[in-house]
Amino acid sequence: MKTVKRITGAWTAAALLALAALAPAQAAPSGAPIRIGSTLSLTGPLSGTAIIHKIAGEIYVEQLNKKDGLLGRPVEWVVKDDQSKPDLARTLYEQLITVDKVDLVIGPYATPNIVSAMGVAQRYGKMLVHHTMGIPSLAKYDMQFPAWSVGPNPETTVPNTVLDALATLSKPPKTVAIVTSKFPSVFLMSKGAQDVMKKRGLAEVLFLEWEFGNRDYGAIANRVKDAKPDFVWVGAIGLEGNQLLDAMKKIDYTPPLHFYMYPAPGPLAKLPEAKNALAASIFEQHAPFTNNPIAAEFVKIYNDRATKAGLADNAVETQAAASYSTWQVLEAAVKATKGLNDKAMSDWLKKNQVDTIQGKLRFDKTNNYGDDLMRVKQVQNGQWVTVWPKEWAAPGAKILGQ
Repeated sequence: MKTVKRITGAWTAAALLALAALAPAQAAPSGAPIRIGSTLSLTGPLSGTAIIHKIAGEIYVEQLNKKDGLLGRPVEWVVKDDQSKPDLARTLYEQLITVDKVDLVIGPYATPNIVSAMGVAQRYGKMLVHHTMGIPSLAKYDMQFPAWSVGPNPETTVPNTVLDALATLSKPPKTVAIVTSKFPSVFLMSKGAQDVMKKRGLAEVLFLEWEFGNRDYGAIANRVKDAKPDFVWVGAIGLEGNQLLDAMKKIDYTPPLHFYMYPAPGPLAKLPEAKNALAASIFEQHAPFTNNPIAAEFVKIYNDRATKAGLADNAVETQAAASYSTWQVLEAAVKATKGLNDKAMSDWLKKNQVDTIQGKLRFDKTNNYGDDLMRVKQVQNGQWVTVWPKEWAAPGAKILGQ
């Protein structure tokens, strides 16, 4: 057997070299670059997450240009800092289209900024593919396309998915405390969760809100502790979840089961207090996701880039996967239509599915949304692993109670 393996390996290598010699060399992209414009929140309160999208986009553009670019031309990404401000994002997209004369645009990070960019795209008839729009009902523009697979009604489908996961526990929760940021997409999800949990028989023992940008979670932690819930739904974005857990630690309170809507994944996983914390996800860097060779390659490159950039977590998860998928959708539309006509690309996307690292995306439901591909992940041994649905769970992983 060992001899056969050596001969086979040698033959395969020789065959590949021969085929490579016979195959025509792939032409490097040439000519005027195709310029793609966007903003990201490189500074301000959203910068901790926006940097993930910057790294993912840079990787994709490099991969394009190592092949044949788009339409045989090199790709240039023009990205500007919107400072986490929707009004500034609106102004910068105007500049990208009217002054910088970009050929295509893609969305910024976070729902408010995407809504601002969408208004500009509509004014100029530009297609807009975006990656983190959390309120699908606001996406009224006919030529916008979400690469984040939350479906048209995530405020219903996501809470149901979470409760389906919790139902597999030997002791599913009977009472719930819902505490949430007023950040628009997070608040939508939390209000939807409130309705879903009531319909599914969970008794609500607390509902609290805080302003986005809040830094004092002491009173909220005390109210949760006093309510004694079986399950805490935390409508948090970014480091809000960490700050709430820190406040709970100070009063010696540990939530029995806890879910975080849009956490800063790396910092949360590293907190001892986040043991068994749950969150929504579309991608984690383990099988079966990484059985896709494109996904596996992206994970390897991203891990290295994120480490060099000093990120607290270098893993590919929801944010990076949604960002990479955005570029996949845009590339698919350009190649399928063999051009840069926004209307033609939009028409094609409405009629076709696109293979992405998170799964097949389609755009034929309300407001050009498709299926809800959300999964549930959990912090286990200091790392996030997918636990639900079973077909997407990490090998051997299952949801754990406290």
